[in-house]
Amino acid sequence: MEQAVNDLPQPDLVLIPGLWLPAEIWQPVVTELAAVGVAAHPVELPGQGASPPDALLDDQLAAVLEVVDGLERPIVVGHSAASGLAWLVADRRPDAITAVVLIGGFPPSDGAVYADFIEPRDGVVGFPGWEPFEGPDADDLDQQQRAHIEELAVPVSAGVTKAPVRLGDRRRHDVPVVLVCPEFSPGEAQAWIDAGDLPELAAAKNLQLLDLRSGHWPMVSCPADLLRGIDRA
Repeated sequence: MEQAVNDLPQPDLVLIPGLWLPAEIWQPVVTELAAVGVAAHPVELPGQGASPPDALLDDQLAAVLEVVDGLERPIVVGHSAASGLAWLVADRRPDAITAVVLIGGFPPSDGAVYADFIEPRDGVVGFPGWEPFEGPDADDLDQQQRAHIEELAVPVSAGVTKAPVRLGDRRRHDVPVVLVCPEFSPGEAQAWIDAGDLPELAAAKNLQLLDLRSGHWPMVSCPADLLRGIDRA
């Protein structure tokens, strides 16, 4: 992020990690933000670094809302599946946040399952390894970065991944949204919106698509580029 844009105060950022990852995954971003005087608040999600391990989606939402409620109109940033959590915050606190930033993920519709990508085993969804992510998702990660993600990864309760998403406040569509397009392009994202695949984004009144050209974990592979892009948006 550029040095305090026009020397104006910058909103705090609330950083929500995606599946399997604790708040520590955001440390490179926190360091970059601190260097330009912007406060960041990585959220330790229940079941992903905070107790209980058998957390529900409502527990994770409550943890994020607790952070948001202690700040003055922060920007809420969600990565991957946690784009859904960020959107739930927009639904619950539409007047209390400045914007939502979605990194490599999309807001689910009301009634959709939160993260129904991988079937749970023994009540949890573990990190599946790198095979499902080979290609654009992970091409920009070196071996050290991959090992770091593997070391941090923890299984996530099916009470999170299989939970239905409940949205009820249409004012969420008034919240400005930045969709960061890392392993997919803005053109692809716009095509999905136009095809009706992303109705929550289609309904957003202020949507920007940001072309990052990275892999799925830019907070690890290119945190400075990520923040410069968000700052420009």
